[in-house]
This record gives sequence, structure tokens and C-alpha cells, in this order.
Amino acid sequence: MKITNIELQKNKKRYNIYIDGEFAFGISEELKYKFDLTIDDCIEKDFIENILKSEEQMKTTNYALKLLSYNRKTEKGMYDALKKKGFDEDFIDNTLDFLKENKYIDDLEYAKSFIRDKQNINKYGSNRIKYELIKKGISKEIIELTLNTDSEEEYRVAYELSIKKLKSYRKEDKHAVYRKLGGFLQRKGYSYETITKILDNLLGNW
Repeated sequence: MKITNIELQKNKKRYNIYIDGEFAFGISEELKYKFDLTIDDCIEKDFIENILKSEEQMKTTNYALKLLSYNRKTEKGMYDALKKKGFDEDFIDNTLDFLKENKYIDDLEYAKSFIRDKQNINKYGSNRIKYELIKKGISKEIIELTLNTDSEEEYRVAYELSIKKLKSYRKEDKHAVYRKLGGFLQRKGYSYETITKILDNLLGNW
């Protein structure tokens, strides 16, 4: 088989490759130069398959890098996104290896950043944070390493949240406030012990 024509596509960074007078495949500019494709080259089927695999691998990796330009992802989050897009399992695995080796994806650093934001900005308790990290595919080992629960600090944050929240319950009876405030703190991810202590302290004389 012989390359009979190489035609630049409209986007200027891809080429159409013609073999024996017929269109064979499209290829990126980078791979065209990597494989040193020129007109009149004689190529074998195995060589073409290697080119096409490299092309698909590049598409997978480039798509992953595009996703990371929007927001950070865990390894599981990236895997799910690439799988949903329809990329082959082998190309996904290779892409994930590349991303981890080059620190584009780092579940440990992701967990540290996530915990810091959820504690400081969202005021989440450790139960809510742990639940969300598990959903994102963070391993049990990383969660145990990064999520250090300070019960006194959690109580302080939950107490301050409760004081603010009570202002919206002024016209409610004690039973309604107990139920609503307890539900609010539970959704925030605070422990049963913390919630019970706060309800007793704040609503004891309601």
C-alpha cells in the first residue's frame, strides 16, 4: 500500500491521508510528523493500525486535559467522564496513568483541598464530607489520612450555624424548631452526638 496524497483539513491542524488513491484516515499534525508520513511512502497494515491507535490515544488524553481545564477531577471522576464519552478502556487506562504520573490528577491533594473548602466555606461536618469523598471515588485510606475530625471544633462551627439558623425559627414552637434545626445540622453532616448536644443547650429553655 502506498500513500498517494496528504491533504490539509479545514482546521489546519489535521490531515487526510489517501492510500492507493482512496481516503484512508484523518490524522493530527503532531502524529503526521511523528510517523514521518510523506507521499509515495509504502506502508503496511500493522503500521496503519499503530497510527490509528496513537490517534485514538491522543484524542482520549486531549479530551481529559480539556476537562481538567474546567475543573479538578478525582481519578474516578475522570474515568467516568472518559467512559461516558465512549473511549476504549485501554486508552482510558493509559490516559489515567499519564495524568497521575504528571500530577494532573492527584486524589490525595484533591481530598485535602476538598476538605478545606467544605469545612471553611460550606461549614460541612465530617459525616457529609466523608460521604461526598466516597462518592467521588476517594479511597478509604486517603479519607482516613486527610479527614481529621476535631469534635470540639465541629461543635463550635455547628453551634454558630445553629445560632444564625434559629433567627428564622422565631415563630415556631419548640417541637418544630427541634425537628427543623436537627434536620439542618444532619444535612450539614454533623454527628448525632454534636446535634443532640446543641439541641439540648439551645432549646432547653425554649
